[in-house]
Amino acid sequence: MDGILKQYSWSFDRIAKKLNYMERDPAQQPGGRTRASVAMILHQGADDLEILFIQRAAHELDPWSGHIAFPGGKLEEGERECQAARRETYEEIGIDLEQERYLGRLSDIFGANLPVRVSCCLFGVDRERFHPVLNEEVRDLFWVSLSDLRDPERHLQSSVAFEEKRFEVPAIRFPIDDKPVLWGITYRLVMQFLYLLDDDGASGKVLCRLPEMVENNEEE
Repeated sequence: MDGILKQYSWSFDRIAKKLNYMERDPAQQPGGRTRASVAMILHQGADDLEILFIQRAAHELDPWSGHIAFPGGKLEEGERECQAARRETYEEIGIDLEQERYLGRLSDIFGANLPVRVSCCLFGVDRERFHPVLNEEVRDLFWVSLSDLRDPERHLQSSVAFEEKRFEVPAIRFPIDDKPVLWGITYRLVMQFLYLLDDDGASGKVLCRLPEMVENNEEE
């Protein structure tokens, strides 16, 4: 599988075209939800595409304390989705996405246990040029390759805690020993992106067989 993935390079041009033509799910959920937006930041490495993740800092008032996420947050009054994603990314990790390439958006994700609607804006960057500056909301940031995210052996059912509840949820185990599993809204956005790339209408190829999506009542 690794050999196939390395030969099949997803350029920013191809990703932008794919996002431009994707069919987004219509917003059928009820209104009254808090609007938020996150940035999925991509880097084209020598052999593989990489995605940037952050680990949120521990804080007793943060329901996502210590969780893996994308940089982002709530929309301010008058903001559009990707404006908020850019602003929050700069505030949280010091990366100015105004200077980087905008690729497109995924379908919005609706929270199960919290009344939120999350948009995801994708950007292509050169990670070698960045010197991130983390604010107090972010404990760490790290990059994970597309190959690792696709690896079926890293996909599992995991017991996770959210506030005072525990859930058995689909998750991805990172190739970094001290990191919690990826689950919840960020997991669902990553899976949406992987399925988008997995459907290659031009060549008819399937790069790898991803695990089936599992419906669950949880919230990142």
